Amino acid sequence: MFSLVLAVPLGIGVALALNYMMLLSLRLLLGAALAGTFLSLYVARLELCDPPHRLMVVMVAGFFWVAGELLLPGLAVLCRQWRLLQGAVTLTLALLATCGGCPSLFPESPRWLLATQQLEKGRKGLRALAEGNGVSLEDEFYSQEHLLAELESDGVPLPRYHTLCEVFSTRVIWKNSLILGFTAFIGSGIRHCFTRNLAPYLPRFYFSYFLLAGLEAAACLFLCVTVNRFGRRPILLLCTILTGIASLLLLALMQYLLDWIILTLSVLGIAYSQAVTMLSIFFASEVLPTVVRGAGLGLIMAASFVGKAAGPIMDIQNNRGFFLHHVVFASFAILSVLSIMLLPESKGKGLPESLQDGESQRRPPLFRSSRRRDQLPLLSPRSAGHVPEAQDYARLVTATKKMLSSHRRAPLRDRQLLLEPAPGGDPQQET
Repeated sequence: MFSLVLAVPLGIGVALALNYMMLLSLRLLLGAALAGTFLSLYVARLELCDPPHRLMVVMVAGFFWVAGELLLPGLAVLCRQWRLLQGAVTLTLALLATCGGCPSLFPESPRWLLATQQLEKGRKGLRALAEGNGVSLEDEFYSQEHLLAELESDGVPLPRYHTLCEVFSTRVIWKNSLILGFTAFIGSGIRHCFTRNLAPYLPRFYFSYFLLAGLEAAACLFLCVTVNRFGRRPILLLCTILTGIASLLLLALMQYLLDWIILTLSVLGIAYSQAVTMLSIFFASEVLPTVVRGAGLGLIMAASFVGKAAGPIMDIQNNRGFFLHHVVFASFAILSVLSIMLLPESKGKGLPESLQDGESQRRPPLFRSSRRRDQLPLLSPRSAGHVPEAQDYARLVTATKKMLSSHRRAPLRDRQLLLEPAPGGDPQQET
């Protein structure tokens, strides 16, 4: 919660800035502090959930994010001045930082504490969660002697922290991080190619703002419905393909398409690109191990922010080079389709804890292969769940031996028939 506490004085400084350079520098630091707050809350929510509820908890937080975006224009209308608006936002951060001192509202992740060998703090966190869930510690299993007794078997080890540099020495973790950072970068960067096409067709500036927020909510709803059913990797692949197709159609046929088709493709491209970004970040949080989850996810979010900066850069240059920008990101979207195939599937699986757990993840087949006739078991079971007995294998061995012996005797019998003389004939003539 250090970044949240740091954001309060920085927000006050932005509201009281005296010149442009002071405003720019404090605003930069405030953005970094808010990004750290968002990252820590994202990881904490994920690590406190079991596998079936991880997606829903993260998507509900996404809906709250969209609600904040929708309320921001109304708050700006009430404040009228940007200094008052910044002060109102900073006041909200101060209230949130005050609540952050309460462990029941912002608990530390016991998963991270145990993964980094902070056993005493992890034990306290698990006890607090057990009591909050109504689990009675008076039971025999949850007694003082039995609860987390395995943590005390090897004494009290020293805490062991991991850095982001250790990720670069791995193979699977670094590959997954690189691919998901690449897709998050594409999803954020290609969005400007679609939003630029909305300008001639939308009546006012505020309508485009509300449209983007509404499409973000639609993307969250789409992920809620599909990801837990079909898996992370297939839906990420589908959204990336649809984003690339919409981008290529606008790139090649925009001057030949009707206005409503251009508007439809742009709206769909924005929705699918937002889904790609959100799912890439969520997917990365599940495949990265606990010991480096915060650092690795921060790197992937940074790649997403770099892609998002492409829009303002193009606006500053008065959209010069927009065609090249569109071609590059459309090519990247098609290229990322091949790289997504190399990712593992994290649906219904526990979060990896150590670097070894992250390295043991393997890529499953994209489609489930149906059992063919030549893949049937050698001995068909008599009933469901029946294990073949030793007699079945004995019969198989006996039948195999008879078959082999019969094959061995057949060539000898044929040779004898060739050597026997024909009836009434001369043996020398037969030879």
